[in-house]
Amino acid sequence: MRRSEISTLLFETPWPELRQYAVRVLEREKGSHVFVRGLVEFSNLCWRNCRYCGLRGENRALVRYTLSQAQILKAASVAVDAGVDTIVLQSGEYTIDPLWLAQIIDAIRSSHRVPITLSVGEQPEVAYALWKEAGAVRFLLKHETSDRSLYAALHPGHNLQERLDCLKKLAKLKYECGSGFMIGLPGQHPESLVDDILLARRLRVSMCGAGPFIPQENTPLGRSESGSVPMALRVLAVLRIVLPWANIPATTALATLDAECGQRDGLLAGANVLMPGFTPMGFREHYRIYDNKNRVDMAGVQAAIEEAGRTHALKPLWKTQSTLPKALASA
Repeated sequence: MRRSEISTLLFETPWPELRQYAVRVLEREKGSHVFVRGLVEFSNLCWRNCRYCGLRGENRALVRYTLSQAQILKAASVAVDAGVDTIVLQSGEYTIDPLWLAQIIDAIRSSHRVPITLSVGEQPEVAYALWKEAGAVRFLLKHETSDRSLYAALHPGHNLQERLDCLKKLAKLKYECGSGFMIGLPGQHPESLVDDILLARRLRVSMCGAGPFIPQENTPLGRSESGSVPMALRVLAVLRIVLPWANIPATTALATLDAECGQRDGLLAGANVLMPGFTPMGFREHYRIYDNKNRVDMAGVQAAIEEAGRTHALKPLWKTQSTLPKALASA
């Protein structure tokens, strides 16, 4: 699909027509099943100073934490018992002890036999390799914006090529790689969203997350306006059409800006993944990437799936089987 065709879909095609197109692709490529990934935010430490993110190292107002191995394993167990099909371990970008995290990955895989996704930012290749050996199968590393000048302005001391090089290293190690970007970033030109979609396609990512920008008060962009929910839904629909093979989440940011319908509408736009949070109480409020984050729980996930007329498997089937169910193993 040419750039001009993607631009026409994104900015000119009437919404009912665009959504119907995306749903046809979704039904053909993915069916009606929605995957449910359990998110454990195990640390909010971060050494970067991204201008939009509340975890930025210079945010002195944030209470910092790192969960213990026991706390992480307990949160993962709660998530599996609730019926998630994947555990997502997420943190800010800091120097993680590779062996420490490898032990956690191995323990989760040994106890629960569910796929593990990591989202811990740019790390040494040797660490990526160790975590893959320990049992991690997916890695989420969002490129945030394909506009190189905007990327540099938003990420002091860093550039987009560093991000892309990490994604290449992860792909070389045979991770299923995910990327993604924000919609409505201050300074973002609308047409750069087309470039974001094209970049995700060139990378052949297995997952692509796209959600609206939401400001966090203790950042340089804390007084900026949030991104548009309608535009975010259009982006999801176009992603489904252009990346028919990819798993696409209806993001928590959608649920934050539209608590009643955001994730349901994301599913109706072509998404097929939801990510409820399982970070322990007493810590989750300190994982403050943006303000007023909607803490999506399993009840909200089930409601969104049912309201969208989709299907799910929220019972932990793998506990009674010798191998993962085919639908989960190929997710």
